[in-house]
Amino acid sequence: MKKIEKTGKSKKLTVYSLVTLVAIVLLQSCGSVPVTGRKQLLLVSDDEVISLSLKQYQEYMNTAKVIKGTKDAEMVARVGQRLASAVESYLSNNGYATEIQKYKWEFSLVQDQSVNAFAMPGGKVVINSGLIPVAGDEASLAVVVGHEIAHVVAKHANERLSQQIALQYGGAIAGNILGGAAASELGQTVFGLGAQVGVMLPYARKQEYEADRLGVIFMAMAGYDPRVSVPFWQRMAESAGGGNNFEFLSTHPTDANRIKQLQSVVPEALKFYTGSTTNQPAASSTNKTSTNTSKDWTF
Repeated sequence: MKKIEKTGKSKKLTVYSLVTLVAIVLLQSCGSVPVTGRKQLLLVSDDEVISLSLKQYQEYMNTAKVIKGTKDAEMVARVGQRLASAVESYLSNNGYATEIQKYKWEFSLVQDQSVNAFAMPGGKVVINSGLIPVAGDEASLAVVVGHEIAHVVAKHANERLSQQIALQYGGAIAGNILGGAAASELGQTVFGLGAQVGVMLPYARKQEYEADRLGVIFMAMAGYDPRVSVPFWQRMAESAGGGNNFEFLSTHPTDANRIKQLQSVVPEALKFYTGSTTNQPAASSTNKTSTNTSKDWTF
């Protein structure tokens, strides 16, 4: 009888140890999103995620018709670099300096009439030519580019891949199946090309709302008026209602919900737009920021 009790206790300890180990692994695999502070599950290293996505990105770019040397292409590059510089400045000043070295920003305009855009981990951002007429101006384009940069900075692709690994392998996470074969196998799904929704499977609504919020904050940091985000999305909604194929909208929150959230986020973003210019790149003559030197960069 004593032997049976001992065995029972041993099994209980084993189960307890396994649960504890899983908990420790998950806790150690948690990260937080800059600005929002949201906790997220990151089971795969940034290097693995970037490597997986870069392969898919290169394959896509080998077949895409990249537009170079035009005013639109120059605008895409200008908006992208301006936003990237502002974001890196913010990250450097707020405890995320080590993240900057992982970014190799590249902003490309490709010939594709679908109104779409996407970003890959590591900083590869692609804008379809069909989106340019809908944007209409540089500040409105910054709404889209800011949204895509937000996906990169918030590590949404890593989070999505990690969630899939956790669901597929469950308790085996404690057995060291973090990345490696698991990441490679699922990475083909997450970053696979040819899907109806574009380059990556759709993010969760929570991630999309977060990218919207971060995106307008980032554009404000770069000296673009975040208030243009609301009329931009209203134009997108109206144009989509006309029967155009807007893939960019198909995997995102509904227009009404998106616009409602943006209206609530704009005041938050304006703190960055009118805040200290020491944390922002110089504004262009067409999008000047306030010279107010009061620092209000905390959330």
